[in-house]
Amino acid sequence: MRLAIATDAWTPQVNGVVRSLKETAAALAGLGIDARFVTPEGLPTWPMPTYPDIRLALGAGTAIAARLDAIAPAALHIATEGPVGHAARRWALSRGLAFTTSYHTRYPEYVRARAPIPEALTYAWLRNFHGAAVRTMVPTETMRRELAGWGFANLAVWSRGVDTALFRPRAGSGLGLPGPVMLSVGRVAVEKNLEAFLSLDLPGTKLVVGDGPQRAELERRFPAAVFLGVKTGDELAAIYAAADVFVFTSRTDTFGNVMQEALACGVPVAAFPVPGPLDVITDPAVGVLDEDLAVAIRSALALDRRACRALAESRTWEAAARQFAAALAPFPAAARAA
Repeated sequence: MRLAIATDAWTPQVNGVVRSLKETAAALAGLGIDARFVTPEGLPTWPMPTYPDIRLALGAGTAIAARLDAIAPAALHIATEGPVGHAARRWALSRGLAFTTSYHTRYPEYVRARAPIPEALTYAWLRNFHGAAVRTMVPTETMRRELAGWGFANLAVWSRGVDTALFRPRAGSGLGLPGPVMLSVGRVAVEKNLEAFLSLDLPGTKLVVGDGPQRAELERRFPAAVFLGVKTGDELAAIYAAADVFVFTSRTDTFGNVMQEALACGVPVAAFPVPGPLDVITDPAVGVLDEDLAVAIRSALALDRRACRALAESRTWEAAARQFAAALAPFPAAARAA
């Protein structure tokens, strides 16, 4: 089956959405599904207000429709609610075709952190966008219940996996930094709540991997922390493996792929007890969730790294891709031939 996946989030962005889509597409190939991406690549884009690293393909509806016509998919999945997602939605609705969507980002909370816009207003806009879909895929059961409470319907869980071949424990890995090394990986932006970690009075090294609009400010305010910028692939995996604890600071993420990458490297997690961590850290042997992040960090340092790896090994991208495939809405045969 040929599947079109429309997404505003794409390379060179480095985030959980892009990683999830790429890993899922690779796993779908083994299930007989040929995933073709429709992205902003090759289109004029403009920087998103307050977040210039994310560029939006405004006014690209005609180009997106032409790309979808050329793909001639047997099913359509719309991964994001930006201009590409809206254009793909219009394409499907104008042809009377069913489609699925997914909910990756808690935009109401992100918008509220930047502007005085009520969350209820943004949730209403998102509810309208996803309401036209046959199913909306969410990463966790906790997220499913939360969105249902906001009036979203036809929700299905599509979880996330982890590449345990790349992300793995590594003997003798080290960073040459005073220990314990407390690692955070992700966008350096206000919604990630990094200040809650960087402001703690703890011995050792606070290490931040990633980039974003708040990096320069946080580097000035917390000169003792080490900021490495964006790292990927084997270099990123080696940094994970060298850490003593992984600190997940976000209160607004829908999942948190980075936690599973840390676990796969044998690194215990410290986080707040909120959606995302509540679904990823399902065993107290691999992480500590506490409203006092310092308590969570100190407690997590004592956990068994072997238990972290064992849990990660049970979470594969193939299993996640099977959930995704089961939730798709293939077009009727007549529509495919049209």
